[in-house]
Amino acid sequence: MLPTEPPHLFEMFDLGMMHYFFDIRVVQSSDGIFISQKKYVEDILDWFQLKGCNPVNTPVECGLKLHKDHVGKKVDNTLYKQIVGSLMYLNATRLDIIYSVSLISRHMENPIELHLLVAKRIIYYLQGTRDFRIFYKKGVKSNLLDLLTVVL
Repeated sequence: MLPTEPPHLFEMFDLGMMHYFFDIRVVQSSDGIFISQKKYVEDILDWFQLKGCNPVNTPVECGLKLHKDHVGKKVDNTLYKQIVGSLMYLNATRLDIIYSVSLISRHMENPIELHLLVAKRIIYYLQGTRDFRIFYKKGVKSNLLDLLTVVL
């Protein structure tokens, strides 16, 4: 037998402009939308006790190749996986670190000291670029080159 009464209605409320969405800061204006994860970067610096580290200009050294070298000193798998996971979550708004995070994520099984140093270098880079954000301009179709432009 089919119900004869209409489905229940739900009340909706306008909560205003969105400010945060899964640790992503959203700033809306008449020109477009800025998104950033500055607070999350600061949390990463805190979690891994690197808040006072010196920033570097690039997330990875040019031409660096990481190998599954079993000769190096092994490091704590859990710590390494936590760093890589935290950096992977940043890929949503930090397109400038995607390549370097993909390099270190390949070595989560047996990380050595060199892999950990490269992972920490990415965090050092974030220290100096925590204010980077992405701007989506209103009314303009974006292409890949537009998305790769990181705005200060």
